[in-house]
Amino acid sequence: MDHALFQYLLRMGDTTLVLSQRLAEWTGHGPVLEEEMAVANTALDLLGQARMWLTLAGEVEGAGRDEDALAYLRDAPEYRNYLLVERPNGHYGDTVARQFVFDIWHYLLLEKLQASTDERVAAIAAKAVKEAAYHARRSGDLMVRLGDGTEFSHRRMQQALEDVWRHTGELFVDDDVTRELAARGVVPLHESLLAPWQQHVGELAAEATLTLPPFEEAMHRAHRGGVHGRHTEALGYLLAEMQHLQRTYPGATW
Repeated sequence: MDHALFQYLLRMGDTTLVLSQRLAEWTGHGPVLEEEMAVANTALDLLGQARMWLTLAGEVEGAGRDEDALAYLRDAPEYRNYLLVERPNGHYGDTVARQFVFDIWHYLLLEKLQASTDERVAAIAAKAVKEAAYHARRSGDLMVRLGDGTEFSHRRMQQALEDVWRHTGELFVDDDVTRELAARGVVPLHESLLAPWQQHVGELAAEATLTLPPFEEAMHRAHRGGVHGRHTEALGYLLAEMQHLQRTYPGATW
């Protein structure tokens, strides 16, 4: 088994799966119908991407686990998602800010993964990057509309951006997995995404009249560890709900 590739595929699959589940929690609770539908569609896009990454992860592992087994039959310490996406939704501005910083990173990563030396990875990225481009445009537009809206919305979005900021640093940290795969041309070094991410985030934040916190605040080690199975208690609650039916009725099918 290609251990490094398996671990990276889990990171991609788990991250998109967990964020999809978080966004789906807004169903029936959105601020307006149009936004509720848009968030649901984004959740479905991310779920489709998660299925592709986890299916490939199961094939690379070669242990007979498919996408469902990987999604529903692993406990929180076995998940490899970034801590950013497991954060509770908070108010709608918190969700928008989380989506904003994630979407830009996600698009930049997928854009580079299209050139992967692994044709399977490149194919998934080529399909997913189109959705990610739309997600980035949408969340960026919402940040501008809310940040440069009323005094109340501006204050809420500034606080939301500051709250989510400390969880962005983990997205750009390289470890043995990314360094090994980067040396083989399978993935880019995540550090290489930082400069374009900062530029894009900075430009949109300025348009939204929001002030970015110093990036050094995002690099605190206390806010890392998700990709190595060290999670907040929030993930446990999320998985308990997401996995409930499969755990209660093992092997059940529709």
